[in-house]
Amino acid sequence: MNGPTLIDCDIHQKWTDPAEIVEYLPEQYKDRGVQAPEILYDNVAEFSRRDAVPDDGGPAGSSVEKMKEHHLEEFGVDYAILTGNSYLNLTALPNRDYAAELAVANNKWVIDTWLSEGGPFVGSLLAAPQKPERMAEMIRELGDHPRIVQVVMPMAAQLPYGHEYYWPMYEAAEEMGLPIAMHPYTEGHGATRPATGAGHPNTYFEWHVLLGTYAMGQLVSLVAEGVLPKFPDLEFVVIEGGLSWVPHFLWRMDKDWKALRAQVPYLQKPPSEYVRDQVRFTTQPIEEPDDPEHLLQILEMMHAEDTVMFASDYPHWDTDSPLYALPPMPDEMEHAVMAGNAQELYDLPDDPESLPTDWT
Repeated sequence: MNGPTLIDCDIHQKWTDPAEIVEYLPEQYKDRGVQAPEILYDNVAEFSRRDAVPDDGGPAGSSVEKMKEHHLEEFGVDYAILTGNSYLNLTALPNRDYAAELAVANNKWVIDTWLSEGGPFVGSLLAAPQKPERMAEMIRELGDHPRIVQVVMPMAAQLPYGHEYYWPMYEAAEEMGLPIAMHPYTEGHGATRPATGAGHPNTYFEWHVLLGTYAMGQLVSLVAEGVLPKFPDLEFVVIEGGLSWVPHFLWRMDKDWKALRAQVPYLQKPPSEYVRDQVRFTTQPIEEPDDPEHLLQILEMMHAEDTVMFASDYPHWDTDSPLYALPPMPDEMEHAVMAGNAQELYDLPDDPESLPTDWT
């Protein structure tokens, strides 16, 4: 089969020193440096894998060569979609002007360092959605780089993502042909809402188990507020939210839509159809039932051949291996999940080397 056979849709690169980002900040923020609330629920001994630490002792994910050797070459990853430093939770910052400029600085650094490496690396524009007009400018400014493939927003925010406040950013992303991804960072910290619907959890265990609930809240907001029909050429990606909740979530939306469609007159078809057409889900952290057949049934229920993309979450402690994470699947579904859906969504050429590393 021609083309990529493995596209990893969630790989976290990191700087060795935050000073690398500071030089990209406007003068007024350079003294402030890189400030974002770090996760307070980190109750594991190491957030990232010890075997992913570079030889120079820098942070896991900070070395191009280590990442290539330890993960990309080990598993034959054709494309590594970089989703950013998992501690850089921009929505947690109450100063939206600083958050927006920190987003721009981070993205310029990614372009100049990681994307200039070429090869398998393609990247994301990390966004501070509390400043949507500035983010729209950033998307139009940086989004035509040939190795930028999406915009990433933290999963938690001060307003649900369906709110029209964010629509200028969606308009820019649709214009530039870039999907918008949602990814958990340090939800429940800083200016964001509590990490769960029940309030602030006590342990990292609770926080991590409930990752999928952030995605549910944002996804129903995008559907119910009419974002998907308003921007029919804009696609969304739910990263690091798991999968098993998706079928029952879609069934529940469809059931309530039948009785309550007067409240959402702009939805001209069942919500599940909008989601199937415009939303993609990544696999990590994949659920692991005792009987792998049960997970395959979930994948079939959610039409994984159209909607699911593989992700490892490398180099974090709960990295999923492309060899063992998923159950045996029919050949067509397996190719779609492991590479085909991502190649189509991100419009990636068969040969990563054919993508330029700079642009004018």
